[in-house]
Amino acid sequence: MDAQPDPRQAFSAVPFMHLLGVKREFSQGGRARLTVDTRPELENYIHAMHGGVVATLVDVVMASAAVSRIDFAKTAVTLTMNTSYLQPGRGRLTADGEVISVDDDGDVVQCQARVTDAQGAVVAHSIGSFRYLAHR
Repeated sequence: MDAQPDPRQAFSAVPFMHLLGVKREFSQGGRARLTVDTRPELENYIHAMHGGVVATLVDVVMASAAVSRIDFAKTAVTLTMNTSYLQPGRGRLTADGEVISVDDDGDVVQCQARVTDAQGAVVAHSIGSFRYLAHR
């Protein structure tokens, strides 16, 4: 009988995260932090991190916060996400996410995230809702 993969390691098994070079610093207790270093192939025309990379950061950090809230017993998929880009992001970007509320059934969770640059300036802020689903 094959051993089931550890859901705590699911992040490291996502090829897209490797492609972008995203690293997880932590994901526990309804909070998470991810980082990514800029490199030319991730930049836009003004030599800042492409908005799609920033959007991926906030999406994944919020989902990571959501699943850490339930000790990785389920996965979480994005239902909605609203992201405000405040300034260009250059250098290492850090995304911090946290759970801010859970519906009465415990199936849908609201999270927020913010991305900061190496100087601590806020690059983007996001709010999203996520649905818990069983692991496949």
